[in-house]
Amino acid sequence: MAGLKSLLKDTAVYGISSIVGRLLNWLLVPMYTYVFTQTGEYGIVTNLYSYVAVALIILTYGMETGFFRFTNHERWENPQEVYTTSLLTIGSTSVIFAIGAWMAAPSLSLLLDYGHHPEYIRMMAIAVAADAFTSIPFAYLRYRKRPYRFAALKLIGIGLNILLNIFFIIVCPWLWRTAPGLISWFYDPTFGIGYIFLANVICSIATLLLLIPELSGLRWRFNRTLLGEMLRYSLPLLVLGLAGIMNQTVDKILLPILESDKQQAMSDLGIYGACYKVAVIMVMFLQAFRFAYEPFVFAKNREAGGDKMQTYSTVMTWFVAFGFLIFLGVMEFLPVIRYIISPTYFQGLKVVPVIMLAELFFGIFFNLSIWYKLTDRTSWGSWFSIGGLCITVSLNVALVPRIGYMGCAWAALACYSAMMIASYIIGQKKFPVPYRLGRLALYAAAGIGLWLLGDLIKPGTLIPDLAIGTVLILTYIALIYILEIQNARKSKTRA
Repeated sequence: MAGLKSLLKDTAVYGISSIVGRLLNWLLVPMYTYVFTQTGEYGIVTNLYSYVAVALIILTYGMETGFFRFTNHERWENPQEVYTTSLLTIGSTSVIFAIGAWMAAPSLSLLLDYGHHPEYIRMMAIAVAADAFTSIPFAYLRYRKRPYRFAALKLIGIGLNILLNIFFIIVCPWLWRTAPGLISWFYDPTFGIGYIFLANVICSIATLLLLIPELSGLRWRFNRTLLGEMLRYSLPLLVLGLAGIMNQTVDKILLPILESDKQQAMSDLGIYGACYKVAVIMVMFLQAFRFAYEPFVFAKNREAGGDKMQTYSTVMTWFVAFGFLIFLGVMEFLPVIRYIISPTYFQGLKVVPVIMLAELFFGIFFNLSIWYKLTDRTSWGSWFSIGGLCITVSLNVALVPRIGYMGCAWAALACYSAMMIASYIIGQKKFPVPYRLGRLALYAAAGIGLWLLGDLIKPGTLIPDLAIGTVLILTYIALIYILEIQNARKSKTRA
């Protein structure tokens, strides 16, 4: 129980940087969608960031998880050697990537239909290289159980990004209209969405500089034998991570390719990308959980005793309960939440419930993944993700030409559902955890059922709709209280 409390505390602290940080970034979406009224412009932002997400996975190649595994490995008793070996390896490949992308940027910008803007790619290449390298110092902070410094650094970077976005996109255009002489030496009003990328690269470099204390005072050692073992463990996770991130981003890469009208396709992508952001609350919850859960699981696995399996089951129950609470909360307050994006983009809001369920199922899949990570069978994760990617790609190819971006959303839900089910079935044979399936199914049915009930009984006016939604949310919270907290108290009293 003490370990579970520690997990909950760390999840809360990491949530400061993940949930609050993403929420603050989330608040940039209104600015983007209201300022860049041409949906095709936001389509370019969505498209490029999809490629960036894939590049970041490639450049970290599973070394974060490998770092946690080998700092807790009985054969390697020097965590700093694991740390410096990881740093030198990731640093070298990141520099090579940045140089190569810089040189290829003109050709890539034309290939991706970004017009004559190779600077977009160059800026993001530098940002990705810096972010890949800093992933290891951030992992080191998590290993050393320094969540407060981790959270502070993440929030500083996010805060700087927000301030720079506001400065370049709101303040500078106003100054250009009122006193252009003040900013004419550095500001170009035609650069447009390029300032989104410029703010990103400045923040990535600033974060790297703030992590200098984690890079100094080290006894730098590079162990080739250790690196070989880390790569053998981590490279299957690269396939897993690559397939996983492709499952999340390939729709935004394929959409402009699969739609015949290329100009309309980039506009549709802008709409889909903006409405996808409405579902980001679920992603924030999953990210905070992931930061705390991964080191917790590896540390818990080293403990003696059989209660750890019950702990894994309890964590899953609470995860699903809170996940469906978040889903229900967003759906019931969507009439208000939707105004984070411009009404120009409202036509795409129908993707929100589908995407939120897809992300929640992915979170359950991540929770289930402990069986192959703890038993060093990481290749299974690769197979699950590759299978999911096949589903994603095939359904996108089949559905997008017919139903547009809704095909992307349904493909994501089908992919994560299949991965979740397959991981559970095989995991119960290899590493059986006594998950409470009845309880999990009840929370899923309650969350989805209350949402559908609300859609049936709401009159369609704002205040009554919100009132009914609030009652439905409180009903779900009461269910959690009765099943988890009240029952736990009764069991403790009987014991």
